[in-house]
Amino acid sequence: MNRKKVFVAGHNGMVGSAIVRQLANQNDIEIITRSRKQLDLTNQQAVLEFFRAEKIDQVYLAAAKVGGIIANNTYPADFIYENLMIECNIIHSAHIANIQKLLFLGSSCIYPKLAEQPMAESALLTGTLEETNEPYAIAKIAGIKLCESYNRQYGRDYRSVMPTNLYGPHDNFHPDNSHVIPALIRRFHEAKLNNDSEVTAWGSGKPMREFLYVDDMAAASIYVMNLQKNIYSENTEPMLSHINVGTGVDCSIQELVNTIARVVDFEGEIKFDTTKPDGAPRKLMDVSRLKSLGWEYTMSLEGGLTIAYQWFVDNQNRFRG
Repeated sequence: MNRKKVFVAGHNGMVGSAIVRQLANQNDIEIITRSRKQLDLTNQQAVLEFFRAEKIDQVYLAAAKVGGIIANNTYPADFIYENLMIECNIIHSAHIANIQKLLFLGSSCIYPKLAEQPMAESALLTGTLEETNEPYAIAKIAGIKLCESYNRQYGRDYRSVMPTNLYGPHDNFHPDNSHVIPALIRRFHEAKLNNDSEVTAWGSGKPMREFLYVDDMAAASIYVMNLQKNIYSENTEPMLSHINVGTGVDCSIQELVNTIARVVDFEGEIKFDTTKPDGAPRKLMDVSRLKSLGWEYTMSLEGGLTIAYQWFVDNQNRFRG
């Protein structure tokens, strides 16, 4: 049996590792990975030589430099440069090596700060981006446009998926540089261990946010990669080569906080510090396009949070400090 060679760039990250877990269940696939020490994705020559040597059939581009608001504000040059280099090197080298199928993973931050809710794919480039992560968002938009351009000029089948807020195993639980779910999981867990009487969450708790369990994201990525139908066939201008991935369902931050407290079994009081910023009042993805292509999420928020919390507990030694 000729097995398909599939390269997962970023296989140690949260999304990349979830894609690897799911691809490992398919007997007709040989998964190709490289650690950062083995292959520097910002090195054009190294990436091109890797693709020429390996004879890859499909590429999942899940590699990226990622971080929270603090990191994005502190290192904007690093975020735009490294992400642009990774995308340019992988997408161009895949083309040079005659790889026909590639899936690029973006981010919901590509959409304008004041985009109409829920955010449809057509909202791209219709307004000003959120200032705090603009360099990262511009790099991700460039990735979408790279894929579009190689499709238009060379007839490639390079697709892009834009996930909503993701969480799950292999998330970043750093105390100063993590997103809302891992930050809250860690805070409630440590409060429980310390027998703290209360936990304070930032903001009013009123903003609405959407969250997708990472294994659902991996399943959607594999589904979109292998769709036989032409996903570019809509009679729209410009061509919509990217697809939103999410649940299409949101909850308030207060609901999220209460759910995490329940999952962690924290029994103290929960307070909200309204002197801290709330951010955008709502960020929800329009996932009707993905539904029309035949895919929907399966994991409930509480179910996914339960798995994420257990993974954190089992891997606490990674997060000391």
